[in-house]
Amino acid sequence: MAELRKSLSSGCFSNLLPGDAGPDFACDGSDLDSEPDSDLDMFCCHRVQDSLLSSASRFTDYRGILNWIIILLVLTHAHLFLENFIQHGFLIDLWKVMGHLMEDDWPSVYLIMAANVFSVAALLLEKCQDKGQISSGVGHCLHLGNLMVLMLFPSAIILQQDSSLSTGGALLSLSIYTVLGLKLYSYQEANRWYRQEHVRAPGIRCVSQESGERTDHLTPGDLYYFLLAPTLCYQRDFPRTPSIRLNFLLHRLLEMVVLTQLMVGIVQQWIGPLFQRSDNSFTDMDITTRIEHLVELVAPNHFLWLILFFLFCHSCLNFSGELLRFGDRHFYGDWWNADTLKSFWRKLSVLFHKWSHRHLYTPLLRRRVPPRQAELLVFLLSAALCEYVIAVPLHTCRLWIFLIMILELLVAVFLGRYFTGNYGNGLVWLCLLMGPPLAVMTYIHDHYISYRGQPHWTLY
Repeated sequence: MAELRKSLSSGCFSNLLPGDAGPDFACDGSDLDSEPDSDLDMFCCHRVQDSLLSSASRFTDYRGILNWIIILLVLTHAHLFLENFIQHGFLIDLWKVMGHLMEDDWPSVYLIMAANVFSVAALLLEKCQDKGQISSGVGHCLHLGNLMVLMLFPSAIILQQDSSLSTGGALLSLSIYTVLGLKLYSYQEANRWYRQEHVRAPGIRCVSQESGERTDHLTPGDLYYFLLAPTLCYQRDFPRTPSIRLNFLLHRLLEMVVLTQLMVGIVQQWIGPLFQRSDNSFTDMDITTRIEHLVELVAPNHFLWLILFFLFCHSCLNFSGELLRFGDRHFYGDWWNADTLKSFWRKLSVLFHKWSHRHLYTPLLRRRVPPRQAELLVFLLSAALCEYVIAVPLHTCRLWIFLIMILELLVAVFLGRYFTGNYGNGLVWLCLLMGPPLAVMTYIHDHYISYRGQPHWTLY
C-alpha cells in the first residue's frame, strides 16, 4: 500500500502539458475504453490531455466520419433521383439514342474516313525525305501545311450553314481530327529526330542513311498501328505485351456498355429536364437565375464527367491497348489525390502531358525559353485546344472554357501557396466542380436553347 501511495503522489498528477503523451497515453483515443489493469488506474483515472477533435491531439482516424459523409451523400442523391422520377417519370430510352445515331450520323462517318488522306500524305512526305527526294526543311514545311489543313478542314465542314452533321457527330469528328493532328505532329518530329541523329540502338529498327540500307519503319502498317494505339507520342518500336487477354477485353467491353448506358441515363433523366425548363441562354439570364441553373447542373455534370473519365481513360484506352498488345498503359495518374492544380493537370491526362513535354516544353527549353514561360505557353495551347474542340461543334465561341482555365491558372499561382495538403486537394476538387466541365455544360445548354425549335433536333 505504501508503494501505491508513492506512485499516486509522484505520477498521477504530474505536470503534463496539453498534447503531451505519458507512457500509457495513446493519441488515437484507444485508451478510453481500455480496462483497468492495475490498482493505480482505480485511484487515478485522469491525466492532462486534449480533446480528440483538437488540433493538438494529433488524432487522424476519421474513417467513421468519412463513412457517414458517404451515406449522407447517397441518401441525399437518392432523394433527388426519387423526386426527379416522381416529376418526370422514366425518361431513359437507349434505343432512341441508337436510332438517332444510325439515322443522322453518317456524314460524320464520311468526315472521319476522309482523315486518312492526311495520314497517307504524312507517310508519303516521310518516304520522300527518307529517299532524299526532298530536303528536311521542305519536308517539315509541307508537314506543317498538311497539319494546318487537317485542323481547318473539319471546322469548315462543321461550320457550314447547310451542314447535315449532328452535334454529337461533329464533336466526335473534330475530337478525332485533333488527336490525329497531335499524332501526326509527333510522327514527323520523331522521324526527323531519327534522321538527324542516325539512331542505331538495340530494339530500334533504323539504320543510318550512310550505310545505304533501307529502313523498314515507313510502312502503312507501322503508321496505322501508331494511329490506333492509345498514345500521342511516336517511336519506332512500342513495348508489346506477350498476348491478348480475352477476360481483360471482355471486362473492359462490359464496362464500356454499362457506363455508356449510365451516361445516357444521366443525360435523359436528369440533365434533359433541367434544360427543358430553361427559356433563355445563360447570356440572357439574370444573375440569380444563372446561379440557380449552375447549382442545379453541378451534381449531374460532375457525375457525367467522372463516368466519362473512367469510360475513356480506363475502359476504352485499355481495350484498345489490349487489342493491339500495347504495353504502356500509364494513361492517368492519381489526380484525385492531387494537392495542387499543376499536379492535377499533369496527372489527369498523362498522354497529353507526355506529348506536350516532349514536343513543346523540351524544345522551348532548348531554345532558351525560361521554364515558367514554357509552361505558360503549353498551358495556353491546351486551353485553346479545349475551347476549339467544344466551341466549333456547338457553334458557340464565347471563350468561357479558355477564360476559366486561365482563371484556374491564376488561382494556382496566387492561392497555391496558401492551400497545401488536404486544403490543396479540396481546392482541386472545387475547381473540378466549378471549372471547365461546368463551362462545357453551359455551352451545351445554350446550344440546346438555340436549336431546340428546329425539326429533327434532339438533345439526345
